[in-house]
Amino acid sequence: MQEIERFLRCPTPEAWLAAVPDHLDVLLIDHANCEKKAAGTALSLLYRYVDHPQLLMRLSKLAREELRHFEQVLSVMRKRAIEYRHLSASRYAGGLRDWGRTHEPARLVDVLLIGAVVEARSCERFLRLQSVLDDELAEFYRGLCESEARHFRIYLDYAAEVSPEPIDERLASLLALEASLIESADDAFRFHSGVPG
Repeated sequence: MQEIERFLRCPTPEAWLAAVPDHLDVLLIDHANCEKKAAGTALSLLYRYVDHPQLLMRLSKLAREELRHFEQVLSVMRKRAIEYRHLSASRYAGGLRDWGRTHEPARLVDVLLIGAVVEARSCERFLRLQSVLDDELAEFYRGLCESEARHFRIYLDYAAEVSPEPIDERLASLLALEASLIESADDAFRFHSGVPG
C-alpha cells in the first residue's frame, strides 16, 4: 500500500474522515455506486477495444470483481437497514472525466490513467476509513484494499503499454488535478468528494 501512498499527490483530508460517521449511509450508498460504475467502465472498455486481447481478459476479471464488491456493499447496507437510493454524481468523477482526451489512441490511454487514479484513491480511502469506522466495517474495508491495489496496477501498466509516448507527463497532469479535487471544498459528501464545505 506504500506504492499507492507514494503514487497519489495528497492523502485524504482529515476533515473528510471526520465527516464520515455523520454520513455513513451516504458513504455506503456512494461506495456501491462507485463499484457499479467501475464494473460499467470495465465492460465499456471490453466492448470498445476488442483489438486488445490481453486487456479484454484483464477487464473481464476486473468487472466481475467490481460487481462482487457491489454485492458486498449492498449486503452491508441491508444488514444496517440502509436503503439504496439515488445520489447525485460527485464533482470528482466529472472533473476527471472532463480531463480525458476524445481522440484515439489518446482516449484509451486517458481512460486507463483515470481508472488507475480512481482505483488508487479508493484503495487509499479504504485504508484511511479503518480509523473512523466500527470494527466490522473497518474489517470490510481492509478486505477490499488488495483488490483495489491490483486494479490500480492493471490500469496503470496497460496505459503505459498502449501509449505511443511516455505517460509520465500526462499522468502528472492528472494527479495534480485529482489532488486539487480531493483537497478543495465540496458541497456534497461522497465517497470521493473533497473537503466537506
